[in-house]
Amino acid sequence: MTTAIPKILVANRGEIALRVVRACRELGIASVAVHSTADADAMHVRMADESVCIGPPPAGQSYLSIPALISACEITGASAVHPGYGFLSENAQFAQVLEDHGLLFIGPRAEHIRVMGDKIAAKETMAGLGVPCVPGSDGGVADAAAAQRIAREIGYPVIVKAAAGGGGRGMKLARTADELDTAFAMARSEAKAAFGSDVVYLEKYLARPRHIEVQVFGDGQGHAVHLGERDCSLQRRHQKVWEEAPGPAIDAATRARIGAICADAVARIGYSGAGTIEFLYEDGAFYFIEMNTRLQVEHPVTEEVYGVDLVREQIRVASGAGLSFSQEELIPRGHAIEVRINAEQLPAFTPSPGLIETYHAPGGLGVRIDSALYEGYRVPPYYDSLIAKLIVRGADRDAALARLHRALAELIIDGIDTTAPLFDALLNEADIRAGRYDIHWLEAWLSRAGS
Repeated sequence: MTTAIPKILVANRGEIALRVVRACRELGIASVAVHSTADADAMHVRMADESVCIGPPPAGQSYLSIPALISACEITGASAVHPGYGFLSENAQFAQVLEDHGLLFIGPRAEHIRVMGDKIAAKETMAGLGVPCVPGSDGGVADAAAAQRIAREIGYPVIVKAAAGGGGRGMKLARTADELDTAFAMARSEAKAAFGSDVVYLEKYLARPRHIEVQVFGDGQGHAVHLGERDCSLQRRHQKVWEEAPGPAIDAATRARIGAICADAVARIGYSGAGTIEFLYEDGAFYFIEMNTRLQVEHPVTEEVYGVDLVREQIRVASGAGLSFSQEELIPRGHAIEVRINAEQLPAFTPSPGLIETYHAPGGLGVRIDSALYEGYRVPPYYDSLIAKLIVRGADRDAALARLHRALAELIIDGIDTTAPLFDALLNEADIRAGRYDIHWLEAWLSRAGS
């Protein structure tokens, strides 16, 4: 495939930056890595065709600095920017500023990022497009009295959420009316501190749901497809640690039904590029919670099951070439699991930056590791602790589980602590082997284990 994009600046770091650089290399596109002074020796910097230092270690002065990134494009002549995930990947202002400077943002239009970044607006939009939503307030809730009235209508328990929220911040549970006033006040306070907005809304709290997300892809011209679902229910403090596809609780008919609803929704709004529509799933029903207008950390499991390269497809669609596959061509094969390996010390999950003394990546059939680690690399203390994603694929779920067990035994990361032992322990649990878990399972298991 050839594109009209001669050079792409990768506005990220770590494994996702390396992932994009590799895609550029395969496409014959020149790549530009940006880095803070702390990342001068990072693997994505070594592998890119060019690199530019954009500031000191704090992300606000480097990876989140829009002027620094625009300057890097001007210095290198990059005509397009791939944001990866995190940082500015879902920043509508960034997408708009790039457009204003005649630069191509490899992602959706700013208007779609803006709408989906506001959880109230996102819910209203999706409900209007026929996507099933969680019962709750029609918009922001003005005060505690209004919250009490809505909670009586939808029934307890309820959850108060920040409209501009993410990562579990600005989110409080109320099981009774007596708890709601405190939960409402705390959620507003946290939302204001974390996101600069104290707007919150109310939703029915589902007791034991799974977290199911549907991968969608639009061409920006009114056409879209879905690439099945991922089960991301194993979470700690609302952060995913284990993802798999297909979901153990979803059959083919259910997959086709919810996938078609999601693809139709993004097609109707003219969405362009990769996106993920996230649901809570309980008792056979889906409830929309948010849409991520970017590539997900866990996108490799979808790639392994569907045999596609989502980063290449992002670049292709951004260049105006359209989708390279139709819905009929997207047939899932086998089962894939991803575990997120963080530089953290168990059981407290405290950060563990430092020097990588020994590193050996597992290999063999059906094993993939997305990581920017190498021996002698020093993991910096300034950024997210994710250092590797171990992805396995098997003919079925049992085969994938066996392959994950084998791959974990081969993985060597010495010099720092990591969360890899967590997954060895999880593989010994009957519920995990049987696929019987929900979004609360891991927290309960960790509590029993004394962490």
